[in-house]
Amino acid sequence: MTKIVLTDGGMGQELLRRSKAPPTPLWSARVLMDEPDIVRDLHAEFIRAGARVITLNTYSATPERLAREGVADMFEPLQKRAIDLAKAARDGAGDAAIAGCLPPLFGSYHPELTISFDETLDIYRRIVAEEADHVDLFLCETMASAEEARAAVTAAVESGKPVWVSWTLADHGAPRLRSGETLAAASVALGDLPVAARLINCCRPEVADAALPELTALGGKVGAYANGFTSVDALKHGGTVDVLHARHDLDGPAYAEFALGWAKAGAAIVGGCCEVGPAHIASLRDSLHNNNIEIVGAFDA
Repeated sequence: MTKIVLTDGGMGQELLRRSKAPPTPLWSARVLMDEPDIVRDLHAEFIRAGARVITLNTYSATPERLAREGVADMFEPLQKRAIDLAKAARDGAGDAAIAGCLPPLFGSYHPELTISFDETLDIYRRIVAEEADHVDLFLCETMASAEEARAAVTAAVESGKPVWVSWTLADHGAPRLRSGETLAAASVALGDLPVAARLINCCRPEVADAALPELTALGGKVGAYANGFTSVDALKHGGTVDVLHARHDLDGPAYAEFALGWAKAGAAIVGGCCEVGPAHIASLRDSLHNNNIEIVGAFDA
């Protein structure tokens, strides 16, 4: 029987949908500050929907973003709060691995904002130091360039925990990182750094379809978790996510059809990114079961 690791969906957009506050440049970190119970409850919903891996809600709680908004002193407290909420959700909803989150440091989809490798590595090491003792693995996600991913993976590997690296791809043309680099080049840039899985995320599911053959050709465990945006072109550095819009043709069953295709094409890890909520993950869980695919823990596929 085929075995698949089912991950959670996107936290940020769903948190804002449930929040009482308007969007801010801090995105999901603002909900973490002001309405932490929503974060805990959403983690729990993903677990109950079938997710066997949940990711810490620290995607926008990076030192740069917090400093830019004048709350740099909230870095450590927000990291701790995110860890505590993920653990509380797992304790209440069922077994799931917790993934530490190493996101792009300056906002999604903008590889041109990347600073030097050494500076980037130092920041990622700060994040790893806060999370390493409390997570089961590290997810370096939405990496828009090979250099950004190399810095994140380097810091994560130093923790001794398993590391998944996930690149975000351009929404149009041949499969390429948003920097223009190929998946093969991005993988080569990692050198001998040990990664437990290579994935693609936060791109259109059609792009994931097109990229999966190249990803599987790299060898090892691979996976995909797409977004449900119509486009990300309107999001600018320091802006708010209310400029982004969800597709109307990508409900739970429609998304599950894409993800089931990835599983049948060789992906060992599937889940969802922005605009993919608990209902989508539940549909995907049911689709996997109906196709005689076993959902397993993070280290069992």
